[in-house]
Amino acid sequence: MKLFLLSLCFSLSIFTVGSQPVYDIIIRHGIIYDGSGNRPFRGDVAILGDSIAAIGDFPKAKAKQYIDATNLAVAPGYINMLSWANGSLIQDGRSLSDIRQGVTLEVMGEGRSMGPVNEEIKRKIEFGFKEYNVHVKWSTLGGYLNYLEQKGVACNVASYIGATSVREFVIGEDDRQPTTVELDSMKALVRQAMLEGALGVGSSLIYPPAFFASTEELIALSKVAGEYGGGYISHIRSEGNNIYEALEELIQIGKEAEVHAEIYHLKTAGRDNWQKMDSVIRRITLA
Repeated sequence: MKLFLLSLCFSLSIFTVGSQPVYDIIIRHGIIYDGSGNRPFRGDVAILGDSIAAIGDFPKAKAKQYIDATNLAVAPGYINMLSWANGSLIQDGRSLSDIRQGVTLEVMGEGRSMGPVNEEIKRKIEFGFKEYNVHVKWSTLGGYLNYLEQKGVACNVASYIGATSVREFVIGEDDRQPTTVELDSMKALVRQAMLEGALGVGSSLIYPPAFFASTEELIALSKVAGEYGGGYISHIRSEGNNIYEALEELIQIGKEAEVHAEIYHLKTAGRDNWQKMDSVIRRITLA
């Protein structure tokens, strides 16, 4: 079945025929997947401005444009929760590779984010994305997101503040714990990012220098995110032999920081660890 995608806010109110407004677009006769998990149903979707005004069956309603979605699925846009389109969107904001798969929201920030940046981090970003001819013209995460918006991108974008980026900004790549003053600076960077719209703190603890961070450091940063309703999301320290310990760390961070905690990609790596998945899921359910 082909997909007809809507990257608009779904209003689940059902339209009742009375006085008929004139809509901008009516998508007729589609098979509607409303995102609730309920069974799909055939119906019409009326759009007014940039919002869905009504969902239901209203053959007499008027619109400036009609789209026949017979035998097509109509659904909200999909979310790429672990996007690395950071550089490619700068080169080509159309986001065609994901848009054509139905993805309308790119969520970035797995450990590293596009801000904050100092001169050293700026140099690394430009080198890492040299094939995209990226020139860093921002200094904060909010600055990067604004840069994308001003440049023009087809998709919606959001980002976590990378725990690795914060650590590198203040400490560099040293294998040591931050001083009290340094930790305060790191927390201030998280606070700034949250005020600029970050979703929370994202870590990727399987890579250096991210795995130099202690659990206590991550709790401290996540507490700041929690002040603004943000959460903690992580590529946990181990997905193999030590997955249980890594999972307990994530649960501890979430509880002590009083934030919701998520795992970026839940898997058990290595044949000897495959049988652990059931118990991992049970532990998450009980957390």
